[in-house]
Amino acid sequence: MGCIEQKKSPSADGHAPAAGGDHDYNAFDAMEPRVPGKTPSERRFGKQVKANDIPPEGVYLPNNNFMAPHMQSPEYVQISNAAAITLGIMGGRMYGCDCTRCLNLLLTYPEGCRANCAYCGLAQHREADRDYADRNFIRVDWPAVPMAEIIDIVAKDPDESPFHRMCISMITHPRSEKDTFTVLEQWTDRIDPDAIPVSILSNPTTMTRDDVQKCKDLGADIFTVALDAATPEIFDRTRGKGVQSPHKWQKYWDTMLEARDIFGPEKFGAHIIVGMGETEFEVLKLVQDLVDLGGHSHMFCFFPEEGSLMDHLPATPRDQWRRVQLARYLIDYRGVRVDQMRFDEEGRVKSYGISDAELNDVIDACIAFRTSGCPGKFQDDISACDRPYGDSPPSNIASYPFQPKKKDLKKIRKQLDIPVAVE
Repeated sequence: MGCIEQKKSPSADGHAPAAGGDHDYNAFDAMEPRVPGKTPSERRFGKQVKANDIPPEGVYLPNNNFMAPHMQSPEYVQISNAAAITLGIMGGRMYGCDCTRCLNLLLTYPEGCRANCAYCGLAQHREADRDYADRNFIRVDWPAVPMAEIIDIVAKDPDESPFHRMCISMITHPRSEKDTFTVLEQWTDRIDPDAIPVSILSNPTTMTRDDVQKCKDLGADIFTVALDAATPEIFDRTRGKGVQSPHKWQKYWDTMLEARDIFGPEKFGAHIIVGMGETEFEVLKLVQDLVDLGGHSHMFCFFPEEGSLMDHLPATPRDQWRRVQLARYLIDYRGVRVDQMRFDEEGRVKSYGISDAELNDVIDACIAFRTSGCPGKFQDDISACDRPYGDSPPSNIASYPFQPKKKDLKKIRKQLDIPVAVE
């Protein structure tokens, strides 16, 4: 039985609105996506954009209303607002951060992504109301920028660049593999991967083992799979047949295991979104499985993306998120195993498997609560991929893109229900 009312917005404090109980997690039965509607034929496959037969010119800002059909990969890529600000392509400032440390390059086409993931702002069903380049993704707009312009800026002084890493994010499109190789070659021809390592956020649905090998051969350092869902059931409901999308759980795992073989230990990983209906035990068992394979987990806090099939559902309660963040960090970086932890009958973490003194030290260091992802240049457990406010507003931070301050730590401890230890 569901414990959360589905039609309420997330509350200001990040707690899920409860229905007849005090549960502090998003239950499976409560996180059902809407069924995608039918797209009018005149809106399918980027027909409106393709009708604008005009040459591309400079940077395209979302909602400029003159998107050219030729603004597509590999000549163009989309970058996050944070990356555009860091590059100096857009003006603006980010709360608490001077820059982003990872340059995410998102492949782009008039037809858009052919998948229909329920939580994603780029999903196929959105072609009914939004052209691809105008869609929000992880809470922000993504300007379309000439690839050559990006490389020119970064290549001036890669060793002193604010970027610790570059990541090519594939989408589900027939040209995605070929264009990934082109973008990767363009980058490594001008920028030494030792100065700025490259990650691949893959599209397993259309990739072969040879494609994975070619990413490695062309200079990619880390290969990641956006598994996102913590269980096969949630995967199918949010990324597969349940939402008329082509992705399959087993194919994602097959590609990740190929990446393990090709890239090696510590050089592959999986994205996981917390709060889509899994229990805390289920997601942490997945984290443990990845560690046992030699990989890492990169965690996201579910946020109801505007325009997605899950935009009516509650964001991940901060209580649930902090517990999972802390436990995941212990498994990934402190050698604690999930079987050392204790869980209640609803799968919530009740004990973290280490002494109170050790636990307090980890909490006070605050690294566990920073954005997780591919490593940067500071230390292995601090991610280059800080994704500023990709899963929360600055007013109620889920993943901290900066080192939390004293006031932040106080809030984190309250969310964990672990007060400061008395000496």
